Amino acid sequence: MKRLIIAALLCNATSLSFAQIKTVKTTTTTVTGNDTTTTVKKSTNIARQRHAKSSGFNFGLTFSRFDLGLTTLIDNGSFTLSPKNDFLSYRSWKSSNVGFDLLQFGYRFSPGFKVYMSAGFDWTLIRLRNDITIQRNAPVLTYVTDSIHFSKNRFSSTYLRVPLSFEFRTKEYSNGKRFRFIVGPEAGLLLNARVKQISDERGKQKFDDDYHFAKVRYGAFTRIGYGWSGLYAKYYFNDMFENSPAQEGLRNFAIGLTFGF
Repeated sequence: MKRLIIAALLCNATSLSFAQIKTVKTTTTTVTGNDTTTTVKKSTNIARQRHAKSSGFNFGLTFSRFDLGLTTLIDNGSFTLSPKNDFLSYRSWKSSNVGFDLLQFGYRFSPGFKVYMSAGFDWTLIRLRNDITIQRNAPVLTYVTDSIHFSKNRFSSTYLRVPLSFEFRTKEYSNGKRFRFIVGPEAGLLLNARVKQISDERGKQKFDDDYHFAKVRYGAFTRIGYGWSGLYAKYYFNDMFENSPAQEGLRNFAIGLTFGF
């Protein structure tokens, strides 16, 4: 996971720093008496490529909308977990949401508005406070309390995300940047779920299962940014877990930074 995030950040930095090199020749003619001297000077300017396309379809691979934020569980409208969900008590500043898009298809109606559908990956990483182990292949979401202490006890899910974006943006300013406002629905398809634990007694352990995470999730998101970075927020309308009645009404909200519009 860490390697994937680092690789994604490097790709993003490379794409953002991509520039067009332009060489400008300057000719200066100096006349002294009967002698004429011509001097040619070369200067190199580096300028970002700008796309002035006003409308049309676009389709292809991309690396954009890299989200890095915090995830929060909302229990039937409350940020405080109910007693039946207290076993999922988590460390707020270590529970994160990470995601990015890799494929995009859309249509630009004008320089200030476009619609596009994209596809990518999205991770929800919950750092549990309690020394428990969520059980695999259980009829409902179940856990056991362990007698050892875990220095890391992470409960995570991986989704294929498919957002539909409606993007509004201002004109491009003299510095080449502009404001963007993006809103739309997002669907997700569960790819994997995992419990990762680290302890002195057992070392590093990983257990994969679906852990009753919703096979399909749906919600809405918004992004606002200037230049290549900004803020994002997303909320999922359906429950995080399915076929587990005690977790009915437990939903997911995320907020954080986004890079690479």
